[in-house]
Amino acid sequence: MTVQSVDRALDVLEALAERGGAAALSEIAARTGLPYGTIHRLLRSLLARGYVRQESDRRYALGGALVRLGGVAEGMIGVWAQPYLEKMVALSGETANLAVLEGDFVVYVAQAASPRRLRMFAEVGRRVLPHSTAVGKVLLADRPDAAAVLGRTGLPHRTEHTITAAGALLAELAVVRERGYAMDLGEEELGVHCLAVPVPDGGGRVVAAMSVSGPAERIDALDQETLAAGMRDLARAFGAELGPAG
Repeated sequence: MTVQSVDRALDVLEALAERGGAAALSEIAARTGLPYGTIHRLLRSLLARGYVRQESDRRYALGGALVRLGGVAEGMIGVWAQPYLEKMVALSGETANLAVLEGDFVVYVAQAASPRRLRMFAEVGRRVLPHSTAVGKVLLADRPDAAAVLGRTGLPHRTEHTITAAGALLAELAVVRERGYAMDLGEEELGVHCLAVPVPDGGGRVVAAMSVSGPAERIDALDQETLAAGMRDLARAFGAELGPAG
């Protein structure tokens, strides 16, 4: 049994997150289906606790109080993910990563290293744009506002292989949704290839991405369909541990 007021407050916070961290009252109402009066009451409480702030243009934005909670939660998610990442290393022989989308950026929150001498590292805490990484593509593929995100971030070159045309990237995101995994073929760093899969929570919403990365020739030598299937099984198991969607 849930508490209605708590559910509704969380709906408001999730509506703000889905709009990139800030939204007008009308956008919150459209996303949550709540009456304006109810939203106003919830926002007053969230404003008082610092979980929401009001911008000069009268839009509402996620507040600084969430930073502390988010930092602690990310640390815990990294701990919970470690056994699953280690199993992905065993599947692939390569370094495994966990990443989330924070605003318009991908953030790496956990990693399990390959046992090989030559191995790839994405520093935990590193923030990158989503268009040039496999984890970013997986996370964008679940976003109905992916085109808007790309409009805000742009698609700058990282390497000669980076996809820099919005239409081409949106077409690739459609492929990602269809096949269930994404590839980065030297688009973020030359000579490094990655394969990423989505992490769905108990309600089926993508909340994170898991990837394996390594030298291009080693990733290309793997049976990618078989590896992706095994990684998806692990990602779903991990996502189920995170609990149902709100």
